[in-house]
Amino acid sequence: MSRPVLVFDLDGTLVDTAPDLLNSLNVILQEEGLPTIPLEGVNRLVGQGARVMLQKGFKEAGQTLEGEHLEKLFARYLEHYSANIAVESRPFPGVETALDRFADAGWTLAVCTNKLEGLARDLLGQLDMTRRFASIVGGDTFEKPKPDAMPILGAIERSGGVASASVMVGDSITDINAARAAAIPVVAVDFGYTPVPVTELGPDRVISHFDALWQAVEEIAKPATA
Repeated sequence: MSRPVLVFDLDGTLVDTAPDLLNSLNVILQEEGLPTIPLEGVNRLVGQGARVMLQKGFKEAGQTLEGEHLEKLFARYLEHYSANIAVESRPFPGVETALDRFADAGWTLAVCTNKLEGLARDLLGQLDMTRRFASIVGGDTFEKPKPDAMPILGAIERSGGVASASVMVGDSITDINAARAAAIPVVAVDFGYTPVPVTELGPDRVISHFDALWQAVEEIAKPATA
């Protein structure tokens, strides 16, 4: 019997990483003589990886960022963020209890994020969460990141599961579109990082707290088959 796999996005879904992501971005912006961005503006910046976040940060100041300059600042960003990855980042309320419940019920847990895999593993390690996941897939693990289906299907395969018995949990259109591409149902959290409310993006279920995840998954999950 193939164990069902619950695949989680990381930033804005499992862990509230916004303060540390934004702090590193603002360090770069300050070094470049550009205005910093307040925490309430983070939703329109994150979700597509650090390069895109840097470009969006520059766009907020009416500037473009590309080519060698982008790569130089990307390396600087990674340097700062890697050294400050879990200063304020914490799991969202109810995460630990929800993960325990699914694991106890026979679900295999996986992470599929557009964060670089090394950074994802470092963050989860510092939060003592790595042990919970059978696979951790980042935006650079496979040839294509989300919203392509490849990383989700890869996370499921590496976890020893099958897509037909899996469910995605995310916070943005990137996660929803990736789940659709992988032909698996998707639960969206409404407290994550998205410029458009997830209620407008067509997930199978929307939850406002991890306490509601069990029922949401129970309603949409397909039974595992031999």
